[in-house]
Amino acid sequence: MPTIPVRSSTGTYDVYCAEGALRRAARLIGRLGTASGVYVLSSPRVWWHCGAKLDAELRRAAKSRGAKFHVVLFDDREAAKRLSTVEKISRALVRAGADRGAVLVAIGGGVVGDVAGFAAAAYLRGVRLVHVPTTLVAQIDSSIGGKTGVNLPEGKNLVGAFYPPKLVITDPETLKTLPHREFRSGLYEVVKTGVIADAELFAFIERRLPALLRRDPRALAWVIERSIRVKADVVRKDEHEGGLRQILNFGHTLGHGLEAATGYRRFRHGEAIAWGMIAATLMALAMGRLREPDAGRIIRLVAAIGPLPPLHGITTARLRPILAGDKKARAGRVLWVLPRRIGKTEWGAEVPWRVVERAFAALPEVAAKARG
Repeated sequence: MPTIPVRSSTGTYDVYCAEGALRRAARLIGRLGTASGVYVLSSPRVWWHCGAKLDAELRRAAKSRGAKFHVVLFDDREAAKRLSTVEKISRALVRAGADRGAVLVAIGGGVVGDVAGFAAAAYLRGVRLVHVPTTLVAQIDSSIGGKTGVNLPEGKNLVGAFYPPKLVITDPETLKTLPHREFRSGLYEVVKTGVIADAELFAFIERRLPALLRRDPRALAWVIERSIRVKADVVRKDEHEGGLRQILNFGHTLGHGLEAATGYRRFRHGEAIAWGMIAATLMALAMGRLREPDAGRIIRLVAAIGPLPPLHGITTARLRPILAGDKKARAGRVLWVLPRRIGKTEWGAEVPWRVVERAFAALPEVAAKARG
């Protein structure tokens, strides 16, 4: 089983990544040492798909060690990613008898990981956390690096903590039951990884996109492991987003704004990021920081993955205060991640608002033309 170490301020943890990893979950969690209880945090939908594979084994493993076992299910919609959900989880943990010797196991996509991770960071001032990501975006991105958080009406992920897990268990088999729209949403984040740091990964996606869209196991395994290694390397160099790690936000400045402007209901996360990547690419092109051939490749690949939800009803006037309140903004100045070439980006870039407005206005036509 490929094991990818991720270095953090609290020590190195491993990402186990292979088909069938889920069947080894109880044994891998057991290697973390003595636990007073194992508490699964998941959503009803995910647990319905994965629970039968995990419940009996985790329960049996916990019982053999004299530990408690309990499952806490919560709503994993983006609209439910808020402080009230963290409170519900925490109260459920108290009622279940979770103490500081507990291990929380987050099983699900990005929302489950972010909310459960923040709950783990806050509950009793910190208990051990294991991620079992079940979506593509969670497997290649959000489960790695220790960023946790919840949304406020004013913006996305504005309340959270850096809290690295003790272990990540990634099994591509979980992607077989993922709805196609969710799967495509994750592919946009794979494209992001190629644009920011790995030209070979980007070229592989261009060549093998049909295979990836039909979830070919070999193609998927290659891009998942490659993306994890990129994320692990970036996090190792800049855990707390003081510099280099900001490249991971390519497409996210506008993307988070689109999610907030529509109440976290219109877009899947990756879809919003896809619009954000196209917009940032147009900005970089307009400012002379990106050559037209590279801009064309980025836009065409994003468009080729599939149709995106429309932008109707969203104005730059509505977006501007949201962007100014983004956690990456400084003194109200919006800072962008812009591509310089495929595999290389710059962060902390200021873009004149007129350029932002023109890029946003051009998005529907540019995307339609790229789709042909």
